[in-house]
Amino acid sequence: MTVNILFSARPALWPVYEPLLTKYLTDAGLEFQLGTDVDPDQVDYIIYAPNGGLLDFSPYTRLKAVLSLWAGVEKIAGNETLTVPLARMVDHGLTQGMTEWVVGHVLRYHLGMDRHITVQDGVWTPEIPPLATGRKVCILGLGALGEAAARTLAALNFDVMGWSRSVKDIPGVTCMHGADGLRAALSQAEIVVLLLPGTPATENTLNAETLALMPKGARIINPGRGPLVDDDALLAALNSGQIGHATLDVFRIEPLPEDHPYWTHPNVTVTPHIASETRPETAAQVICENIRRGEEGEPFLHLVDRNLGY
Repeated sequence: MTVNILFSARPALWPVYEPLLTKYLTDAGLEFQLGTDVDPDQVDYIIYAPNGGLLDFSPYTRLKAVLSLWAGVEKIAGNETLTVPLARMVDHGLTQGMTEWVVGHVLRYHLGMDRHITVQDGVWTPEIPPLATGRKVCILGLGALGEAAARTLAALNFDVMGWSRSVKDIPGVTCMHGADGLRAALSQAEIVVLLLPGTPATENTLNAETLALMPKGARIINPGRGPLVDDDALLAALNSGQIGHATLDVFRIEPLPEDHPYWTHPNVTVTPHIASETRPETAAQVICENIRRGEEGEPFLHLVDRNLGY
């Protein structure tokens, strides 16, 4: 029986994904029809990105699952017309890219690279950083991305704490959870990395109260979601010296408006949402594996809990 698959994402992605999806679907032994224009009442699976324009899933009467190309699903999870399983993208290429970006910026802060690069005042000031064992790093969010970053930093001998809403157990990482755990983690963390999902429950996780818990001069790295940070509270903490520096890759409005104070703040590094990206080669493998599973009656990978929003 032919499996009908709709690709609903930015048109520019179709020529990139079409040959990869064709290869991996063929390798899986599936008979399929794959395209960007498939009769809605014939579609079995939708390969989806929120910026592809599809908002109403109700015409897709035989739909079995929606397979997202994005790791974040906040723009689709609440769609009331979507009543079938939704899988988010967890792909090893994206995970590796995120881990490399996070570790790079943690090391940048740990080693004091900004001063070495930007200060050329002719003054010999040898400031020796502690070894990684003496640097406390906290990862907020221990999903696939957070766990991978935490494990890698722990392998480099950083003193790694991780916080999540539910109980986690990761070798080499001090795992905490709940409101008390968040306060305990932040009160020790010299470098905080935000990799939480974007949900109403995680909005403004870093706010005036939680920023005040951190050691004076602590650093913040946010490659997760813009709304995780209360921008006004962060700017105030940067201005007071409570927070020493922030590296921000994601924002409430993107691209970041030209007049936003982050652009010119001396203690903020702005990167243009580049921490990691879905890699077509590895993402296509994940998508095709989920279609194979659906056709074989096996559980889908990376299903979204619609109540939690991730």
